[in-house]
Amino acid sequence: MPAAETLSSAPLSVERLMEDVRTYAAAGNKQSGGAGDRSTADWTAERLAASGFAVQRQAFDAPFFEPGRCELLLGNAAIPLIAQPLVVATPPAGTSAPLRLTDIGGTLEGSIAVVRLPYRRWSSLIDAGVRKPVADAVARGAVAVIVVTTGPTGEALLLNARGDSPFAPVPIALLAPREAGPVVEAAQAGRAALLHIQGQAGQRLAENIIGQRTGPRAPWVVVSTPRSGWTDCVGERGPGVAIWLALAQWLPRYFGSYNILMVNNSGHEYENLGARRMIETFGPPPQQTALWLHLGANVATRDWHELPDRLLPLASADPFRFLMTSDDLVANARAAFRKQPGLETAYSSAEGAAGELQEIVKAGYPRHAGIFGAHRQHHAVSDTLDTILPDALHAAARGCCALIASALQPRI
Repeated sequence: MPAAETLSSAPLSVERLMEDVRTYAAAGNKQSGGAGDRSTADWTAERLAASGFAVQRQAFDAPFFEPGRCELLLGNAAIPLIAQPLVVATPPAGTSAPLRLTDIGGTLEGSIAVVRLPYRRWSSLIDAGVRKPVADAVARGAVAVIVVTTGPTGEALLLNARGDSPFAPVPIALLAPREAGPVVEAAQAGRAALLHIQGQAGQRLAENIIGQRTGPRAPWVVVSTPRSGWTDCVGERGPGVAIWLALAQWLPRYFGSYNILMVNNSGHEYENLGARRMIETFGPPPQQTALWLHLGANVATRDWHELPDRLLPLASADPFRFLMTSDDLVANARAAFRKQPGLETAYSSAEGAAGELQEIVKAGYPRHAGIFGAHRQHHAVSDTLDTILPDALHAAARGCCALIASALQPRI
């Protein structure tokens, strides 16, 4: 199997990869079970079938919230908010209370608490940096909590959350840092405000897409990637989905003697809801799995210069992405992704995995690798095609092939 042929075949061309990213982007918002997620599920299922896979759809219930009135009325100003799922709504007339900052000591009894997060690329409500100050505000008597998600773009950053119950028994809302000035000023003075968090909440059908090709030998090769998220998720999910589709064509060509399982999960934003369901039902026996490769967030996006009022695009890859593998594959991974910022220094997953890779590790799969991270528009509405850097996408695809080839070569 000549290395040059393996790493330059048609499915891995930059043109084809970008075409698939554009198709993913065109589907719009990717919240689990919504129109964009359903459209992408149909598209990926069709592509798997065209590549010779037997396709199954694993259905499950995922929460949803269609926002209605979500704002803070402060004097004559209406400040837009995003309701944090799972949503606890205010009464129809809203919740009127004084605003108070949580980082100023004292009681928050009967107040709308304002939590100012430090600067980070925030992604999850269960992150201790978010969880602890929000839980503390509720424990100190707040009747609602507004979280200022301070990050690179100035937008409100949506936060992943558990899908079984609300984080707290009070409304929680997200506020863009660029809109936060008047709210912080009012909270410093203890001024009253009226909070509205209303909309339609419930459960709806979401689906994991699973494709299987069986070969003449027992070992399995699994490649998984999520497709859902809070926004259009172009940089967050698009590169992973595009490379996953390319591997669905590439793997049978060069490793057709293996059993191959391709997994495209929904439910990611509810703390890996779909991934857990898939592993429980479709995950092959760990000891019969030669490799599980997971393509998570920020597989390949562009880097940006951060200025006080805007971001300027760079022609280099965002290095805030991580490659973690089982101990036996660390050296392979470093060689495969050499000179790729952020990926060139692979780590052992024994140091602690994140995202859906941690579900794979917890399930006991001994040979695994996964990419995850957070680009600057992570979980922001501005996560659009502007975040994609074609050369970085192509390089990451080639790195994935090189890693797979080095991991499986002894078994061919």
